[in-house]
Amino acid sequence: MIAILSTIRQRGLIWFGAARAIIGIFLAAALAWCTATPVTAEDLYRVQTVVTGQGEANRMTGFTSCMEDVLIKVSGAERLAGDRRLTAYKARAKDFVTAFDYRDQFSGKPKRDEQGTRDRPFDLTVDFDKEKIDGVLKALGLKPWLSHRPVLAVFVEMEQGERKFIVTSDGTQSDLQRDALLAAAARRGMNIVLPTAAALAKANINGTELSKTPSSTLVSLAAGQGGEVALVGRLVWNDRDLGWATQWQIDRPGRPHRWRLRGVTFDEAFRRGIGGAAQVLSDNGEAGSRR
Repeated sequence: MIAILSTIRQRGLIWFGAARAIIGIFLAAALAWCTATPVTAEDLYRVQTVVTGQGEANRMTGFTSCMEDVLIKVSGAERLAGDRRLTAYKARAKDFVTAFDYRDQFSGKPKRDEQGTRDRPFDLTVDFDKEKIDGVLKALGLKPWLSHRPVLAVFVEMEQGERKFIVTSDGTQSDLQRDALLAAAARRGMNIVLPTAAALAKANINGTELSKTPSSTLVSLAAGQGGEVALVGRLVWNDRDLGWATQWQIDRPGRPHRWRLRGVTFDEAFRRGIGGAAQVLSDNGEAGSRR
């Protein structure tokens, strides 16, 4: 009996191991497919923000925030951030919404207040009317960026005191920065790829002075990672500003683009970096310029 049970257990472990391997293969394929998937028109007119609870007041605040984001995402014009001309459109943002949905970030976790929703964060996904958004852009002197959006190969070095590293797709020390970069890219309607630690090592690129690496080296490395254009960023923590001093650069044929900002979180730095690249690539002006 013991021998039979042992045999059954071994077969079960073998089956479980095979099942995990198969699932892993499918997950890897799915992730690879998602990385290569171009941004669609439907994606451009759908944006997401975080709200507290599902009440109407919070929803209207979410719609207002999403209104600015969708205009930037569709046009590629990062310079619209904070533009005073958007105030009137933000005030009636709900008139441009066709659908919305919530996802509870704390799904499955205990409720923490008497109503169970007031202090719970929700991802609010909002779909906007294409014709109406295009109409607003036209009124602002802009147009939708519906042509091919190049895949950005993003190279970012971080420096905080003695701690220096490059954000990679597989490094554990840059988990937070990697997630923030992917979120920034989704918010601005861009596809990005990040270098692997092995690819950087093979190219003899370490965590210091990435900006001094020859452009030809980065372009070659970007192509190997599936990127079409290299975006390089350097973030240095400044104790006086309690924020990051940031330099960004992107090179188009015959014309380099450089821009800076300081005193920001790395989330904001990444949004402005990827947003600046989108502004250049969409021919909406110099990166870093605001109205």
